[in-house]
This record gives sequence, C-alpha cells and structure tokens, in this order.
Amino acid sequence: MSEMHEKPARVTAGVTFAARLAFEGIGHRFTPHQATLHDVTLTAEPGEVLCLLGPSGSGKTTLLRIAAGIETQSAGRVLLNDREIAGPSVFLPPEQRSIGLVFQDFALFPHLTILDNVRFGLTALSREEARGEAMIALERVGLARYAGAYPHVLSGGEQQRVALARALAPRPAVLLMDEPFSGLDSRLKDTVRAETLAILRQSRATAIVVTHDAEEAMRLGDRIALLRHGRLVQVGTAEELYLHPADLFVAGFFSELNLLDARVRGGAADTPLGRFPAPGRNDGEPVTVAIRLSGFDVAEAGEGVAARILSRRFLGVVELLDLAVEGCDEHLRARIRRGQLPPGVRDISLNVNRSDVLVFERRRESA
Repeated sequence: MSEMHEKPARVTAGVTFAARLAFEGIGHRFTPHQATLHDVTLTAEPGEVLCLLGPSGSGKTTLLRIAAGIETQSAGRVLLNDREIAGPSVFLPPEQRSIGLVFQDFALFPHLTILDNVRFGLTALSREEARGEAMIALERVGLARYAGAYPHVLSGGEQQRVALARALAPRPAVLLMDEPFSGLDSRLKDTVRAETLAILRQSRATAIVVTHDAEEAMRLGDRIALLRHGRLVQVGTAEELYLHPADLFVAGFFSELNLLDARVRGGAADTPLGRFPAPGRNDGEPVTVAIRLSGFDVAEAGEGVAARILSRRFLGVVELLDLAVEGCDEHLRARIRRGQLPPGVRDISLNVNRSDVLVFERRRESA
C-alpha cells in the first residue's frame, strides 16, 4: 500500500471538452405526496467545479441522479450545451449523455484488475484502444504502476483515484461525484481532495460534487449551490455565501452561531452584547442576531461586556469557551486562540467583531 502523500503523476493527454449542464425548473416526486425537488434552476458552467451542498434529505443526490439519467424528473428539463437530454418529450439514456459518475463507495469490481476496472466502460473501443485510454487515465491519477493489481491492495484514497480514473477514461463532458470522500479516513481527506481537484483542473471536465460538508464545498467548489428541503436556497462563491448569507439557515450551515432574539430600534438591534446595525428593518421588528463563535475578542476583566467562563475546552489550535452573560437567556460559546487567556481565569470581558454579526428576521424554527 503506497503513501497517500505521494503526488500523482500528471499527463497532458486525454483532456475533454467541458460542457455546460443546466437544470431548468426541475421537480421530482417519489410519490404524489412526497416532493423531493421543487423548481430547481441551476447551471454548471464549462470547466467549473460546482458543489451541491445541503443536509441529508435536501435533494442533492436526487438532482445528481437526474443529471446522470438514473432518475427521471417529474417536471423541468436538463440541457447539455443547450441540447435537451431530459424533458417532457426527450430522455437520453445514461450511456448516451457523455456524463461520468463517481459513486460514494467507488463501486470497483474486486475480481478485476485496476486496468480492467478503468477500461470497463470503454465498450465502443477496441481492446487495445481501451487499454491505451485506461492507461492514460491511470497515469493522470498517478496509479499506472498498479494496472495489474486488484482493488484490495489499494488504500481507500487510491481506490477513490481509480474510481475517478474510470469515470474520466471515456472523457466525459461532465463528471458527477456523489459524496466522493465520505468513506475516507479524516486524516487523508485533505490530501485526496487536493489531488482530486488538481486532476479535475487538468482534465478540464465540468464537475458537480455532492457533499454535506460546508468546508469541503468551500475547498473544492468554484461555486456552491445550497439546498434545503428540495429547494435551492442560495448559489454563489464560498465568500458570497459565508459573508452574505441569504438567511439564517445559510449562515448556520457555514458557521457555528450564537443566536440572540432582539428588536430593532433606531435602525439597530438591541442585545446584551451591544447594538448592531439592522439595515432595512423597521423599528419594533423582531429579529435574530447571529454571532459567529470566532467573532469575540476576549480579555481579562476590563473594558467590554462582562462574562464568566463556565467551561473551557482545549481543542489544539483553539479553545472553546462556554460563557454566561447577564441578560442572555442561553449560554454563549466562543472560539479563541490557544493561550489567549491565562489558565484559571473566570471573569473576562468580551468585545464583538462587527464583521461576524448577522441580523435576520426572527427565527421561527430550528434550521
């Protein structure tokens, strides 16, 4: 089993021509009373890595399966370079779509060699042509030396790269990846994600990656599409979704938050931690003030809002504080740099970074 930190070899052959994949008004139902997708309109641009992000049951994988042709939508159309491939009167089967799919469990055949796994779908080519294309794909992911080996001798990260090579071998216009890193050891994920992103850039395929991990989406995606209950909530870059979330659900998906109920007075929300701008809100309007855990400057008791440390957890680079603040019904949490406060201190003062405060309409339910 080789070291996962070894960088895969790079080849320049075998690139594809990236395509635009568009979903127009996609709806989907498993039963007449169970809608899984509601009017989803979304486009992956040529050569883009688009991440579909959301909690379990949000419709991410269903949308991916509709693109692949494994599921059929109940409304709307799927277009590849403006050509309809699935709609009311058109349905191209999966093998005619030029769309590759990497499954969550890699789905390698244990009885086939790595080379035979990769060339499995190249049925339109002669045996020698298929072998050549498969070797190019294996070289691209740095595993050509394992062509004659079997999947069980490879690490999880290497098996993931074989699955990626198999999907890239036919040179698809679009590559779909369903939670491709969920089965990997957490220590390997960063390395394998970085390798995968480099391979996607080099192959030039448009890629749509499903994940439930916001940090993973931020690491991989040129843009992120966040879904909830089968609806598209917000689409944008990682910066756009983090800094300018459309609602409390989006904000909470990208940051751990302290939530304070407040009312607007004179264009600002009054809280026990201070007044925070609430542009566009009416006086007397109930709002929820969200403060990121990283949004506190802390010091020994002095200037600022008085707080008492109830618990203090060492997490390596950071410490997690559980705090009591007068006027707050619930405890607050803060993430601070390790060593920022002396050991044993209990009474501290807080100052809030305004850039880490977001004001939304009053929360009605848990996100």
